[in-house]
Order: sequence, then structure tokens, then C-alpha cells
Amino acid sequence: MSYGKFAYLYDRLMEDVPYDSWIKLVNEKHAEFNVPGKKLLDLACGTGQLSVRLSKQGYEVTGVDLSEDMLAVAQTKAEQNGLQIPFYQQNMAELEGFSEFDIIGIFCDSLNYLERESDVKDTFLRVSSHLKDDGLFIFDVHSIYKIMQIFMNQTFAENDEDISYIWYSYQGEFPNSVEHDLSFFVLDEETGKYDRYDELHFQRTYPVDQYESWLGECGFELLDISADFEDGAPGSQAERIIFIAKKKVINS
Repeated sequence: MSYGKFAYLYDRLMEDVPYDSWIKLVNEKHAEFNVPGKKLLDLACGTGQLSVRLSKQGYEVTGVDLSEDMLAVAQTKAEQNGLQIPFYQQNMAELEGFSEFDIIGIFCDSLNYLERESDVKDTFLRVSSHLKDDGLFIFDVHSIYKIMQIFMNQTFAENDEDISYIWYSYQGEFPNSVEHDLSFFVLDEETGKYDRYDELHFQRTYPVDQYESWLGECGFELLDISADFEDGAPGSQAERIIFIAKKKVINS
């Protein structure tokens, strides 16, 4: 999924994203599973919100995203914070050309933007090929409950003085998928008029056991499944499912 104008509005509209919870989780899992290094790939890094925070935590961060606009925002953000974070434009399902990492994360339900099952499996395979032995893979996805019960056929809106939006979500082409039809109205301070921008975003998810199966097929050992940054197995109304997996070591 390539973002257009939305890339430059993203941070303003996503102020409630639980970035601090992600940092806490990564730090906890790094310690819990005795990961020896702190070389980390932030895959689908977006505007670099987590890349910057993780770098400040002492991780050696590399960011990858499909959107050129998102990466431009991320690069500016890193420079403003005095950080040297390399950012690269790639499709996560075609990840290539990097050395191995201690941790690879796909945060903020970014995996749900992949349209085909084969793209998810290809992404898992690419992640495995770029992880060190016993390296951690951390990712989250929307639950089926969130896609079908919270997003489906709902309208979300915000009306501020300088930016407003209307966000309508409806059934996608595939099972457990949703399309988000977004219209933004952004104040042009020079003219005093509002510019309109329209975008269409797609998300698709799968049952938890399907993700488990794909992880096993792609060389991972599943270490933990939780939801909504709480301990314990996901309940029926969990919204964000979080997976922690380890790359299996193949002894020759």
C-alpha cells in the first residue's frame, strides 16, 4: 500500500497510536528471550515514529517502507532528532539486500495491507532469511473481530479547524477484508481555503491459526500470542493480535 498525501497527515491523525506500548513490548521481549544484539529492522516503518523511538532506546535501526512519501517524512524526523537511521524503499514481500538482524518488527497492523495470502507467506520467508539464528520476529495484525465488527460499514470523522476527514469502511473483495475510503480537507493557510484529498486503503486479516501455520511453514517457532498489549491468550473481542516468533536454527 503506497500512501500519497496521507503520509504528510499521518502523524497528526494517528496521535493515539500506542507507540510507547510497542517500545515497552520490544524491550521486554529483547530481554525475555535473551537476544544478544540490538540490530533491528523496522519493516513497513511508515513515518518513522517507532524507528526514532527505538533508535533512542539504543537499537541499531534500519527502516523499510513501500511509500516514498512516508520515507521522506521519516528521514526528516530522524534528522530533526539528530539520529542517523538508514531508510530504504522496498516491498516487504520482496525484501532483499540486507545483512541479518537480531529483531525484525512489522508494527501497527502493517501486515494487513498485503492483499494476497502469498504476499504474507513471502513476507514471512523474507523476514526469516534476514534474521540471525534465534532472531525475533514481532508483528501484529487486526483481529477478524476488529475488521468485521468495528470497521465494517462504519463511518469515522473528525472536524478540526485546520484539518477534517471522513473515513468510511466497507466490505472488501476478499474474506475478512475491508476497504477504507478516506477524504481529507486540509486548510491552506495562504488562501484560507480547504484542499480536498481522497485515498482508498485496503486491509485483510486471517484467523490466528492461519498465521501460526504460515509461521511454521516459513521456519519460525511461535513463542507467544497476546492481544492489545495485555498478557494472556486473545479473547473473542481482542482487536490487535500480537505474535512473537523465533527463527528456528537448522542444524546441519
